[in-house]
Formats: sequence, C-alpha cells, structure tokens
Amino acid sequence: MMKTGFFDYLAFALQFAPGGPEEKAIREKLARLGIEAGKKFAFKDLSPEQQEQVVAGVKEGEAKIVQYLESGQKNINGWKVGSLFGDSAFYNGDWLKRAAAAKAGIYGNDAAEAVYPMTKTLANGEPLDGSKHNYTLTFAPGQLPPVNAFWSVTMYDGKSQLLIKNPINRYLINSPMLPQMKKNEDSSLTLYIQKDSPGADKEANWLPAPNDTIYLVMRLYWPKMEAPSILPAGEGTWKPPGIVKVQ
Repeated sequence: MMKTGFFDYLAFALQFAPGGPEEKAIREKLARLGIEAGKKFAFKDLSPEQQEQVVAGVKEGEAKIVQYLESGQKNINGWKVGSLFGDSAFYNGDWLKRAAAAKAGIYGNDAAEAVYPMTKTLANGEPLDGSKHNYTLTFAPGQLPPVNAFWSVTMYDGKSQLLIKNPINRYLINSPMLPQMKKNEDSSLTLYIQKDSPGADKEANWLPAPNDTIYLVMRLYWPKMEAPSILPAGEGTWKPPGIVKVQ
C-alpha cells in the first residue's frame, strides 16, 4: 500500500497517531498539500507542476533513506552498526532516522535491549551475492556476540528483505543452536553462508543463502554493558567479524 498509494496510507495512519509538539510544523506542511488525518489525498486536483514535485519528493526521500542506511551508521568490517530505534524522545523530530529505522527493520528495540548489525557487503564494500560466491562468517575463540540473553544471524533476500525458502527450512542461526553446531579445532565458530549445502559434516553450521543478493542481520539481545561489548553501538570494544568470500 505504501508503494502504490503512499499519501493515502499516510493520511489513514495519521488519524491513529496524534501528533506531538515536534510534529506540528511537518503536519502543517502536509495539510497545505492536502494530506490530513483520515482524508483521501486528492492528487489529481493538484496542478501538473505540484504533481511533478510530489513524485520527485517521494523519490528524493527514498534516496535519502537508502543513503542514510549506507553512511549514517558506523561501518565495522562491512556491517552497519548504530542505534536506530527508540521512542519519540529518541527521534526528537529526526524523520530521516525514523524512516531509515522503519526500512531497515521496523519495530526494533532500543540499543539497551538489542543491537542490530546489518550488512549486504564484504568489508571492502563488494555486494554479497549467493548466485556467484560462497561465504563464511567466523567468530574467533571467545568472541561470540556478547549478550545477556541470546544472539542470532538471520538471512534475507537482498532485494525484497524477505526470508529465503530453502531445503532445510533454516532462516537463521542463533545461540540456542550452539550445542548442535561444530566448532573448529581452535574453538572458533564458522558459519557457512551459501545457497548449496556445504556437505553433511558442515550442514549444522549452514545458513542457506538466496541464489541472488544477500542481506544479513545480526541481532544481539540484551547486549552486555561490560567489555567486551558492542555498546555504545558502533563504538564498543566488540566488533562483528567481516564476511569472507570463499576462494
């Protein structure tokens, strides 16, 4: 609905979301354009010049959101790490950050509850593509994500950001699965990120990938405060390891 009738969707949603003081100015701007809570947006009644500017504004807004997700967070070994989620006081009228948070993973927790490193690339910026390469993600000995609750690494399609249908019905690897997984001789843990099985002996550590571009999200629930820690998000002593392309 947001793709095909964004402003009607927005107007519908606004009636259930009373505006705070920080929203007064932006809601007045929307109202001048004819976008008001619970009302249909009469796009056809705008002049051709206004219609052109509305369409251009939507495209510009989407581009800004994508750019924010690419450069508005700390890049650590190819993972984007930051604090995108919180309450209205956290955003304080920063609509770009709020929109970026919704696009990256709507309904996320604040950093004290969970941190969400995200990546679509290798550390050098090369896009992850399961149709072309196999990859690994290795946590060094004693360097699993530092959490009080649990952690996970979830696989998504790089374009749709939806989960990937796969022969073993596995969509993530998480800490509760550790007893069934195989560690390396030095006690490090390697995840195999690829579209085809890495073999029966490694399948416990296999995170099935799409036959296309890849989007990975690591989730650290109730991250530890003491070192090593990912907190403050993007500045902590624990760094997510980079994805490695198998040669």
